[in-house]
Amino acid sequence: MNLIDDIVAEHAALQAVRRDLHAHPELAFEETRTADRVAELLVRWNIPVHRGLGRTGVVGTVRCGSSPRAIGLRADMDALPMAEHNRFAHASRHAGKMHACGHDGHTTMLLGAAQQLARLRDAGGFDGTVHLIFQPAEEHGGGARVMMQDGLFEKFPCEAVFGMHNMPGIPVGQLAISPGPVLASNNEFRLTVRGKGGHAAMPHLAVDPIPVAGAILQALQTIVSRNKKPLETAVVSVTMLRAGDVPNVIPDHCEMQGSVRAYTAETLDLIERRMREIALHTGAVFGAQVDVEFRRNYPSTVNHAAESAFARRVAEEVFGAQNVVPQVPIMAAEDFSFMLEQVPGCYAFIGNGDGEHRLPGHGDGPCLVHNPSYDFNDALLPMGASYFVRLVQRWFA
Repeated sequence: MNLIDDIVAEHAALQAVRRDLHAHPELAFEETRTADRVAELLVRWNIPVHRGLGRTGVVGTVRCGSSPRAIGLRADMDALPMAEHNRFAHASRHAGKMHACGHDGHTTMLLGAAQQLARLRDAGGFDGTVHLIFQPAEEHGGGARVMMQDGLFEKFPCEAVFGMHNMPGIPVGQLAISPGPVLASNNEFRLTVRGKGGHAAMPHLAVDPIPVAGAILQALQTIVSRNKKPLETAVVSVTMLRAGDVPNVIPDHCEMQGSVRAYTAETLDLIERRMREIALHTGAVFGAQVDVEFRRNYPSTVNHAAESAFARRVAEEVFGAQNVVPQVPIMAAEDFSFMLEQVPGCYAFIGNGDGEHRLPGHGDGPCLVHNPSYDFNDALLPMGASYFVRLVQRWFA
């Protein structure tokens, strides 16, 4: 592994920053303390700071030389609304909030890169501009889209943009990169079946919405198994079902909600169309009305071919060719996808291991993202920071 010595020397300091962020998690668009900490460190390294994009977003700019070329490096800052089960010293101090996805580590890796880029700037170590994008609200709220709506790439134009996420299950010391779709789109639906309430003992006088909902639920599963092309991947999951208040009353409505994941817009269009057709026509058969709401949250994360090939070459230099592996697409979603729709780039996955790094006092659950026993592996800090810096150096070379 070919890490940058100056970054390795800062490992203890970076770990302290990461654990401080972990102990003080903040939810989407509430990342004021985190943004203050990021801005404070950037200013300390004489990096100009712009604040307010996406409400709590921070952009630091490192310019060196005279080239008009520029790229962006992005990290997310927000935490999740969930309780932490870990009991080590840097566990969350805020009930119901936890850095359970490693955004504390992502932010710290980009800070480590920022410090080294400032050193290189002062030594004339590259020729170009780097925009360091610290983004809020990845988990809920689409902070990337909000930053872009506030003019992110108009104020800070980029030829390409690069991001990274830790991945439990991939060994520490490996980086996974693939072109094309690597994460699915994130979409939600709500179906409300409106019937006619009545006495449970006289169902013939009512229009019971519950069996209507059951018929719709069963039919929805045929979209994936019978309408979608077999070689295309998609998920339709009904995850919530609500109806009724008392045992002897047929309710007048039943509500179901769920999630849809897909890699292509064509597949997503098919799913939404069939869902509406199934819901409306099934309701009509039973004499009920069905309201359909379908919300498209995050598009699929699609890596660009040229930028992915470039990132892979850089990763091989940092991690070693044998430690750069393909990323098998997964059905989770990521709002870096909005940035990749506007600017070419690549989203990589850095191995977080299987949890052996966790200190005594961690929870009893697995070290998986969105798990109350998760913790970011601090061994990754100099690896991710070195990768970011090498991206800059090789891009402008």
